[in-house]
Amino acid sequence: MKTIFLPSFLSFPLACSLLLTTLSTREAQGCASCGCGLGMGWDTYGYSTEPGFKLDAIYSYMDQAQLRTGIHTISPSQVPLGQELEKFTRTSTETLGLSYDINADWGLNLQVPMINREHSTLGNDHVSFDRSSVSSIGDVKMLGHYQGFLADHSLGVEMGFKLPTGKFNQPFESGAALDRGLQAGSGTTDLVAGVYYFGALSPDWGYFAEATVQTALNSRQDYRPGTAENLTAGFRYMGFGRIMPQLQINGRIASRDTGVESDNFDSGGSLLYISPGVSVTLTKNASAYGFVQIPVYQNVNGYQLAPTWILTMGIRIAF
Repeated sequence: MKTIFLPSFLSFPLACSLLLTTLSTREAQGCASCGCGLGMGWDTYGYSTEPGFKLDAIYSYMDQAQLRTGIHTISPSQVPLGQELEKFTRTSTETLGLSYDINADWGLNLQVPMINREHSTLGNDHVSFDRSSVSSIGDVKMLGHYQGFLADHSLGVEMGFKLPTGKFNQPFESGAALDRGLQAGSGTTDLVAGVYYFGALSPDWGYFAEATVQTALNSRQDYRPGTAENLTAGFRYMGFGRIMPQLQINGRIASRDTGVESDNFDSGGSLLYISPGVSVTLTKNASAYGFVQIPVYQNVNGYQLAPTWILTMGIRIAF
């Protein structure tokens, strides 16, 4: 299985959007075991004081080809026989997000990911080559938020569910069972909850922080994804006008997957990413953004594949 890789986002005060913690594309669910391709920017799903709909189209790509154990990078020869020797996992995700802000306090968000994942392994004997190709809608998220605690709406909470809409029984090309952490969905219903805060350092500088947790409420066919806790902090500079550079720090702690069908040994870990990015205002109602997530600390359980970078791009339209 693979390790989860933290998604990313940041935001400034309330004239702008805040990205929902999502990690969806199979998000926190199997993310704890196979890695999430969603690095999200502050524009993505966000919160706003302006009522109305917002549509997001997001693309992310992740190539996991670096073998790791604990905090170390290792060679294939260092994986002992009896432990799966994976070659690569390449995941591209297209996510469609629809947000509706009812008023300055309340808002709703729907996220629908499409997962495309190729995986190759040499098995536990290190010679039995097999591969898989997964292309399916992933697990949909339905989330709500409330930010009416303070007069400036700078403090908010979010809560919702990840639904078991993605397929979780795709086999290898040989017909052998594919790891549950590599499927498009986990098969479980997960609770998602978080708290966030906006702030301004100056007229040109803003910051944002958020803490979230995603945990499965049930198991499905002898599999339960590990609970994932995420912390994100970010800054952005608005002195250039339409072009806004951003920098985020993303941290994640994921517990091991459990159940007979899980790869308990090779799942979960602690991760820290730094994520530079930029947002560009295209029109009054449209913006585009891009982020590159770069790992600065990875401590994974067992033997897992990790990426050296993750790319996320998107466009957001308000109407």
